[in-house]
Amino acid sequence: MILRRTLAGVLFSLLASAAHADIYAYTGSDGVIHLTNLPEHKGQYHLVMRTPKMATHIARQHFDLVARSELQPIVKTAAKQYGLSTALLNAVIRVESGFNAGAVSNKGAMGLMQLMPATASRFGVQNPFNPQENISGGAAYLAELLHRFSGDLRLALAAYNAGSQAVIQAGYHIPPFQETQAYVPKVMAYYQRFQSSGDQTDADESWVKPVIQISSP
Repeated sequence: MILRRTLAGVLFSLLASAAHADIYAYTGSDGVIHLTNLPEHKGQYHLVMRTPKMATHIARQHFDLVARSELQPIVKTAAKQYGLSTALLNAVIRVESGFNAGAVSNKGAMGLMQLMPATASRFGVQNPFNPQENISGGAAYLAELLHRFSGDLRLALAAYNAGSQAVIQAGYHIPPFQETQAYVPKVMAYYQRFQSSGDQTDADESWVKPVIQISSP
């Protein structure tokens, strides 16, 4: 009974580990049961459970939770340094890069907060793909924009996306660009969502481990 309960827990964690998580197993000569969703040598393993593909948005949520959890110490340090909300920084990162530190846009923006080369250089970011440098530079830039637009978060976000001059030329309104018009409410929605959740993460990283061994009694 104890073994069955343990196997059930392991299977559950493996099922949560990937968008498509067929489960394979084999029992070694030492009595150890090996379970995995990524068999290195399929000849050793036999299929014990086949699962349907997980919806893309569910897999995206799992990735977000783990990535966001790992970044929180850096986010909190930058937020404190520049007087910003951690929920706001998380919202910008989520919309800009989906918590992907290696993201590069077709316009050349880089890293978690999608800094353009000139912006990165201006705020002392030598490696825009380094999470600490990127978040610090992005936070500094966002804080500057908030100051420039008298604390108006929507205008600061619009400027973060389209540039300060575009906001000024639009008469201190969100510029009439389709991307910016969509960007501002999207960031605001995530900002409110993260605020309402207390900006906490509950990611359990155990589900990303591909191989688990269980000793039989």
